[in-house]
Amino acid sequence: MSRRIKPVEQSLDETLEVGHSLKRSLGVLDLAVMGIAVAVGAGIFSVGAQAAADHAGPAVIISFLMAAVVCGLAIMCYAEFASSIPVAGSAYTFTYSTMGELLAWIIGWDLILETLMAGSVIAKYWGIYLSQAFALFGVDVPTTVAIGPLKLDWGPVLIVAAFTVLLALGTKLSSRVNAAFTILKVSIVVFVIIVGFTYLKPANFTPFIPASQPNTAQTAVLQQSLFSWLTGASPSQYGVLGILSGASLVFFAFIGFDIVATSAEEAKDPKRTVPRGILLGLTVVSVLYILVSIVITGMVSYKQLAATENPSLATAFELVGASWAAKIITIGILIGLTTVVMVLLLGLTRIVFAMSRDGLLPRSLSKTSEKHHTPVRLQIGVGVVIALIAGLTNVSVLSDMINIGTLSAFVLVSIGVPILRKTRPDLDRPFKIPASPWLPWLSALACLWLMINLPNETWIRFVVWLAIGFAIYFGYSRRHSLVGKQEAQAPLSVS
Repeated sequence: MSRRIKPVEQSLDETLEVGHSLKRSLGVLDLAVMGIAVAVGAGIFSVGAQAAADHAGPAVIISFLMAAVVCGLAIMCYAEFASSIPVAGSAYTFTYSTMGELLAWIIGWDLILETLMAGSVIAKYWGIYLSQAFALFGVDVPTTVAIGPLKLDWGPVLIVAAFTVLLALGTKLSSRVNAAFTILKVSIVVFVIIVGFTYLKPANFTPFIPASQPNTAQTAVLQQSLFSWLTGASPSQYGVLGILSGASLVFFAFIGFDIVATSAEEAKDPKRTVPRGILLGLTVVSVLYILVSIVITGMVSYKQLAATENPSLATAFELVGASWAAKIITIGILIGLTTVVMVLLLGLTRIVFAMSRDGLLPRSLSKTSEKHHTPVRLQIGVGVVIALIAGLTNVSVLSDMINIGTLSAFVLVSIGVPILRKTRPDLDRPFKIPASPWLPWLSALACLWLMINLPNETWIRFVVWLAIGFAIYFGYSRRHSLVGKQEAQAPLSVS
């Protein structure tokens, strides 16, 4: 069976296809803000506290550093690809040009999983925090309405509908709105960090790495990490393994930078703007998360956080008597989630757009409007699906699926860099990851390590998702693939 590798030149030519092309309008700052917008959401106020309480203690700072380094290695691989192949689709497109159609389909299917689940989960939480904001300010507005036997959360539907319309009207317009919201939420984060530093107590950082102890909350096989189950190691928390498992958890904070690469086809001078935008955004986000983790673990003892249900940055302020900060943090979360929803809607649409333009999904989905040069019908369809999932279901149990979908993409992209360097040494590479192939291989191994520290139940769901993907590929996509049709016609054209 042919691997069906798609030539780089063909990918570049398709960006000019009439009726299936996107407008180049984004600069370095647009892309950097997009990365910051998707990474700085509710997670910056909660994930660090949860990792400190249940996994690493004050050493969660190291967990964040590790996650940032792993993400940085993978993002440099993305940046090299994006500078060589500035086409929509991100890891899917890169894999198509290096390892062939089947693996490209798998990674595209994984990216759909990542962005669909992330969009639905974040939209759901936006609705939850909207109701909390109403309660904090004494506004009595029900956020759930009954539709027959169903209960609809109108908050997620509202935010998804608003940004679906905005994205359909143009990527540049939506990026300006995104920038305004992002500047506001980063300002809130910086304010909270500055105030938090005034409550710091050095004693709370001792012991910096708490002694390892059994984790009684992960006794069930499905809740154990794949690593613990394979090695027979008893589930534990804190210590060195706690730092590593904490890194797997906080990696969620850095999800979204791969989505920036999906916008390469809409970037001006993409061979330079995309690498710079991605790396600038990652640097800002890493600094913010590490500062927040210092504030959380320095304000109160990790033991106090562990004794609290669903600990967050707001919990730390409440424990030191600064309850007023809860209102500011809630507003910050609401604003933060707003931009995350927008970028995820954009990312999911661009992934499906790239796969449909290749024929792996119905070609009609990649049709763009003549006026706005955006896939309007696809954008609306994606918005409807995410709004229904977020408005009608409980999606929080699927949040780990976001991590595993992203990490699997990171693994293949990291492996793909040395492959493309060997197969196409002639390609123009304005940005190159240093020490190739060693750093790309290290990136792949690090991402794989984080994957095996995810729970067994996440792996089971992931396998089921892949099985569905294989069924669609062999039942539809392989027969309709444009690359496959070109290969079948090639011998006829030679004769």
